[in-house]
Amino acid sequence: MDQALAAVAFGANLENPEEQLRRAGQLLAQTPGLTFYKASSLRLTEPVGGPPGQNPYLNQVRLYRTCLEPRELLKVLLAIESQMGRVREIRWGPRIIDLDLLYWDQLVIEEPFLSLPHPRLAERAFVLEPLSEVSPDWRHPILDLTVTQLLARLPK
Repeated sequence: MDQALAAVAFGANLENPEEQLRRAGQLLAQTPGLTFYKASSLRLTEPVGGPPGQNPYLNQVRLYRTCLEPRELLKVLLAIESQMGRVREIRWGPRIIDLDLLYWDQLVIEEPFLSLPHPRLAERAFVLEPLSEVSPDWRHPILDLTVTQLLARLPK
C-alpha cells in the first residue's frame, strides 16, 4: 500500500506541556505503520475558546508517513490521549494532551467522528503557523488554498 502523508497537531497546557508533547510523540513512534517525517518548532499560544484563566498552550505540528487508514490513525490518537490521562469534560478546556488529525493527503471525509481536513484548520493560527513550517505548500482540498495562503487570510 502507498504511504500517505498525515499531519497531526499536538497541544497541551497541563502538567509540563513540553514533556507531554514529547511523551505523545514517543507513543506515536511505537505505532506500526506510522513513521515520523518532520516536526515544527514548539509554539506557546493563548487558549482559544474554553473557560477563562487557562494556562497558555504549547503547540506543534508533526508530519507522518503512514499506511494506516485515517480512521485507524484517529483511533491511535484517541487511544494515546486516553492512555496519557486526557479527560473530556469541558469543550476547549485545559488538557494534558490534544492530538488532532489535521489532514491525510488530500482526502476529504465528513463523518460523525472524523472530518478531514480538520474542520477548523483554516481558522486557527495556532495550527496554521506551525503547519506552515513543515507543510507550507499543502493545498486544502475544499478551499483550494495552500497553508501559506490560509495563514495570510487570518486577521492580524
